[in-house]
Amino acid sequence: MKENEPLHISVICPVLNEEQYLDAVLSFISHALPTSKECFIIDGGSTDNTKDIFQSWQSQMPNLYWLDNPHKFVPFALNLAIPKCKGSFIVRLDAHSEYASDYFEQILNTFKETNADIVGGPTRTKGKTAFQKAVAQAICNPFAIGNSKVHDIDYRGYTDSVTFGAWRRDVFEAAGLFDETLLRNQDDEFHYRAKSLGFSVYQSPDIKLYYYPRGSAKGLFRQYYQYGLFKPAVLRKVKSEIKLRHLVPSLFVIYLLLLAIFVQLSLLFLLPLLFYLSFIVLQSLKMEGGGEVKLSGLVTFPCIHIGYGIGFIMGTVNKNPTL
Repeated sequence: MKENEPLHISVICPVLNEEQYLDAVLSFISHALPTSKECFIIDGGSTDNTKDIFQSWQSQMPNLYWLDNPHKFVPFALNLAIPKCKGSFIVRLDAHSEYASDYFEQILNTFKETNADIVGGPTRTKGKTAFQKAVAQAICNPFAIGNSKVHDIDYRGYTDSVTFGAWRRDVFEAAGLFDETLLRNQDDEFHYRAKSLGFSVYQSPDIKLYYYPRGSAKGLFRQYYQYGLFKPAVLRKVKSEIKLRHLVPSLFVIYLLLLAIFVQLSLLFLLPLLFYLSFIVLQSLKMEGGGEVKLSGLVTFPCIHIGYGIGFIMGTVNKNPTL
């Protein structure tokens, strides 16, 4: 960056043991336009070569900074970095994602064209293994996640929340920082809160990032259990954002728990389960890829629905969830 050149973008990226991903992320940040940007890597206590990779880039990136996050989790990392940011716009990156070469430029264009306060792109997905490819297709399927616009790669317009997000710096001055009690879903809560204060959130399909989903059924179930666990805390804070899609998985779990009792009354109570299983088979057969991808699809939908549903019930009962 040239001396006295205005700083347009501050990039913040929480990391933890990212030796497989950090080099690619820093390479992207270094080469992407605009050149007038700074970057904060916020580390949650990595024990691998993450810091060594960071240090190898410092000579090439004079505006690259390291912050230690003793609390490990993402909301603490974001809150450490944001007050230090000098850019007019703050962009959060995730180390496990890939970004189009014009990612920052499209963010700035969207801010300029829409005058929105918060912008971002939809969640595009990629997969390396058959299971990842199945998950990547499942989480973009309304049957899995409802009518959430963040998974609609063609949607352009105002919305409730965006993937990761880019913010005008003054949004934080009015709305505050991220809620550190929310170890998951903190971005949703912040965007809901900002929206309730009159700030606008805009999604543009021109802002392209590619997310690699969980690679195992256990990891996928755990991820959506955690999403469900912290969602009630988010909705208690911003009640106007309660949607039917937030409630359906927990109602399905309650149905499954009571099914043994209901079936004794009438076999008709099996019909919803049979319909659900039939729909899973149909959606899995539609997945692009070979037989292994389609078989993996049979597992992904129940992992998402049941994991989220159990988590939501637990989060409703426990008003102070933790991991």
